[in-house]
Amino acid sequence: MPGVLDGIRVIELATWGFIPSAGVALADWGAEVIKVEHPSHGDPMRGLVSGALTKAGQRPVSFMFQTFSRNKTSVGIDLTVVSGREALLKLVASADVFLTNYLTPVRRKLGVDVDDLLAVNPRLVYARGSGLGPQGEEADTGGFDLASYWSRGGVAYVSTPEDADFPPPMPGAAFGDLQAGMYAAGGVAAALFGRERTGAAQVVDVSLLGAAAWGTAPHIAASTLYDIDAMPRGDHYTAHNPISNTYRTKDDRFIAIVMLESDRFWRPLVELVGRPELASDPRFCDADARGRNCAECIAELDEIFARRTAQEWRELLSKQRGVWAVVQSPKETAVDPQVTGNGYVAPLDLGGDGSFAVSTPPVQFNGERPSPRPAPELGADTDQVLLDLGYDWDELLQMKVDGAIT
Repeated sequence: MPGVLDGIRVIELATWGFIPSAGVALADWGAEVIKVEHPSHGDPMRGLVSGALTKAGQRPVSFMFQTFSRNKTSVGIDLTVVSGREALLKLVASADVFLTNYLTPVRRKLGVDVDDLLAVNPRLVYARGSGLGPQGEEADTGGFDLASYWSRGGVAYVSTPEDADFPPPMPGAAFGDLQAGMYAAGGVAAALFGRERTGAAQVVDVSLLGAAAWGTAPHIAASTLYDIDAMPRGDHYTAHNPISNTYRTKDDRFIAIVMLESDRFWRPLVELVGRPELASDPRFCDADARGRNCAECIAELDEIFARRTAQEWRELLSKQRGVWAVVQSPKETAVDPQVTGNGYVAPLDLGGDGSFAVSTPPVQFNGERPSPRPAPELGADTDQVLLDLGYDWDELLQMKVDGAIT
């Protein structure tokens, strides 16, 4: 079965993680994504490897670039050369979508701003990503997710314990890029639908800052309503609902239980764990009592959870209806039966460089699952893509001599 975006051509002129992650999602949904890179150095993400993870004598694998550019083709074009820019315009004329994270001054300098490209393709979906949004005094300021999403967007603040010396680092590399990139892919899909209904071009804007504001929406609402910095967050020891909390196990793992309807789940839980007397204990008999005596209730649960290993808790908690989960490492998540069974990760085979799991978009269509292909070498598809546009070999040779293409 073809992908839901089968037949859609996307031209991606973008670097690093944010907008390229949108390109990966669109490619996994069936679109043809052509990544346009400078013919000499390409996307700087190509060279991003972790020295901490590279062993002596071992060839480094840019798993970051594979994560953000698999399933694409690569065309090496120097847009500062006249024939190179002409080639890009021909590509755009053949496309449905143009993705970029270049800021306005750069887009204008290269002649790839909205009006430039709509002149050659009046039905184009033009999607642009930025750090801080397309309006305002700082619209042309660059951004990365650590600054624009995690820090300025309030995510770091609401993730910081009150007694901490510093905010925590982002949970992982490109954490904000991936969230915002998924929003951009969704925006492109909606814009394609709008274009089909109206016939008109669509301009899509997504920013890292806007993605963070969306992610912290309850805090923003509460802060403006009650004139506070953020919603109260509490901690393990002060959770008003003790059975919506995280507990340490005998083997130093953690179990999160999320039983929001605490009066519904309290009695079955304490009976299951062998402490039925806690159900009628006046300190804990209902939600109000457990809230007033939360420290004592949490202390009881701390002692209860410390008696069993995580595996023992898995077996026991699976016998009741309340929601729970073991706190897992990414390595464990990658092999979680629900993750693999739903195709949320898939193997990517790099041949001699081995294979590893890559995450796939969380949105699926018709039960289809993507089949990841390795990211292309820089300019690997330049000749074929341009030949398909109508160029002949003599023209390509001259463009190579001029430095317009690889």
